[in-house]
Amino acid sequence: MKGSVKIQGLDCANCAKFLEGEINKLDGIENAEIIFVKERLNFESDNIEKAIQDIVGLTKKLEPDAKIIYKSKDNENQAKNSKKFNKKLLLDCLMLILGVALGACAIFIKSLPIWSFWILFILSALSLGYKTYYKAVAMIFRAKVNENLLLTISVIGATVIGEYMEGLMVIALYSVGKIFEGLAVDKSRKSISKLIDLQPEFAVVLKNNCEEKLLPQQVNEGDIIIVRPGEKVALDGIIIDGDASVNTQSLTGESIPSHLEKGDEILSGSIVIDKVIKIKVTKPYGESTVCKILNLIENASQNKSKTETTISKITKFYTLGVVGIALLVWGIYWGVTKNFNDALYTGLIFLVVSCPCAFAISVPLSYFSGLGNASKQGVLIKGSNYLDLLTKLDTMAFDKTGTLTTGEFEITNINVVDKSLSQDDILRIASLGEQNSIHPLAKAILSANSQKLEKVNNVKEIAGQGVEFIFNKQKYFIGSKNKDIKNTVVEVYRENLLLGEIYLRDKIKSSAKITCQNLNAMGLTTIMLSGDKENSVKQVGDYIGLDQAYGKLLPQEKFEFIEKLKKDKKFVGYVGDGINDAPSLMLADIGISMGINGSPASIEASDVVLVDDNPEKIISAIKISKFTKKVVWQNIIISAVVKLAFLALCTFGVLGMPWAVFADVGVTILAILNSMRALKFKPKKLKSDI
Repeated sequence: MKGSVKIQGLDCANCAKFLEGEINKLDGIENAEIIFVKERLNFESDNIEKAIQDIVGLTKKLEPDAKIIYKSKDNENQAKNSKKFNKKLLLDCLMLILGVALGACAIFIKSLPIWSFWILFILSALSLGYKTYYKAVAMIFRAKVNENLLLTISVIGATVIGEYMEGLMVIALYSVGKIFEGLAVDKSRKSISKLIDLQPEFAVVLKNNCEEKLLPQQVNEGDIIIVRPGEKVALDGIIIDGDASVNTQSLTGESIPSHLEKGDEILSGSIVIDKVIKIKVTKPYGESTVCKILNLIENASQNKSKTETTISKITKFYTLGVVGIALLVWGIYWGVTKNFNDALYTGLIFLVVSCPCAFAISVPLSYFSGLGNASKQGVLIKGSNYLDLLTKLDTMAFDKTGTLTTGEFEITNINVVDKSLSQDDILRIASLGEQNSIHPLAKAILSANSQKLEKVNNVKEIAGQGVEFIFNKQKYFIGSKNKDIKNTVVEVYRENLLLGEIYLRDKIKSSAKITCQNLNAMGLTTIMLSGDKENSVKQVGDYIGLDQAYGKLLPQEKFEFIEKLKKDKKFVGYVGDGINDAPSLMLADIGISMGINGSPASIEASDVVLVDDNPEKIISAIKISKFTKKVVWQNIIISAVVKLAFLALCTFGVLGMPWAVFADVGVTILAILNSMRALKFKPKKLKSDI
């Protein structure tokens, strides 16, 4: 069984990773994972209650500041307390002030007796770093070393060689840095939480003219729900009464509200702005848009990028390696200079500078920020590995119907053969025969007709051809008799005499052309793979501006086409929406599906989901992925360069221990703030006719 608890008070990514490893060693617990930026611990166990008790006990030993929250009442109390003030932050600040005051008295009051000096010094050191020392000892008992041990050794070492002020400054600056680091992490967590705070608390269901508040999970498909101004829509549905302006920014990234009317589809997570509407629920909560988004974001952390995974693996052995190298530095320096104190001081500096915090927290935080930003823009990416892969695409293949086109037809031209009739006459006659049909072409013809329709007789459907009927004692046929016509055409006959032709095409999405233009401008080859007629596919492809367009393809042939592209060393993305696209979506390096009209199979098979079916969002996804990758490497390179530079300067005596602390904690804070840029990044609006 799967279990999940909230874990608060963890501001150190390395500590979280270590705690995760120790939890996985507990009997009866498997696949434990701490999602650091979301303060969430997921695990599997046959006995959830016992597992939670064991996790709570272990966490108290290893991370006394951390708190496991697993009861609803605890969650409510914690939420109330967090709005007032942060008790942990207040305590840390008070202990810092006390430690600095005691240390100042010990160092600067020269007339103190030696016993008074040591009492004040020890109390100061304990006030400033009691948590650090406790964690260092706890780790040693588990045969582990981490940054806490490095700092503890540094304080003790500085004291041994008589650098009392240096020793206190190390732990004081580290404590200040940890406070700021905690504030930066908390800010990033709150920013990300806003992006995924979509889940409505309740739904107002109308039953027997009475309103009843229910959890979204309790509402059934077909139920009628009422949504008032300012409320979130709890489930996907169709508006059956009323009209309103709706804010969908949290779902699609569009800041301008859209006006929806009776018959329009509305997505869960949308916010109704100005009027009361009634909605008929079309999907249960588990299949709703908001539920899909929450599930995808929750599971995104499981698919880590190579960069993130490599950094995680390195940090497991990094600290132990640092201790070993520091001992080597100390030994070499002592052997060369014959000065024990200077050698020890240099080794201690190496320990402090080399702490891996900047790498351990900034890389996963950058990726999570990028994923959160994409979600805000209406693009759900199922993991940071796919965020990385988006940057490598050089070929983008599209399905046609439902992807680049809406799947709904529109009339492009009416050709009148019998000159005694007008275009409106041809449209009216065709509408007479199609008025009871549900065929997509019939819907397009009926929606274009504005004339009154009379009843017709002897309606007969001819399979594969069209419909035949009697009107005013004359026989009419609406359909297609000429099989040589390559376009989508509906012919209108009266007693076998051709009266006119209605040309139709699949309605092209307004954003399709600008999407392909921008993909081409970014250097990607654009291809359409469709099962439709060659001529129709070529017309759509030419209008949109695709590099290549192929029609009359079966699902297996699409699959083979992508397979060939990959054999030619192309890095391929495939965009589709139907169940027949699922194989191609899985085969492509990046599969992209439609979130609204996409089939469950295509959404499951894809790596990226476009919430509002808008292909334009592909450009946003690629730009966000490239910016996030840039931020990740900025953090890695800047952290490494600064640490190496400070290490060299401190080793040769240019800078002292306080600067070493800055190189560790200061760079960590800068890396966290830089990571937040991936969350705030806004892709520029697309330009047409580039």
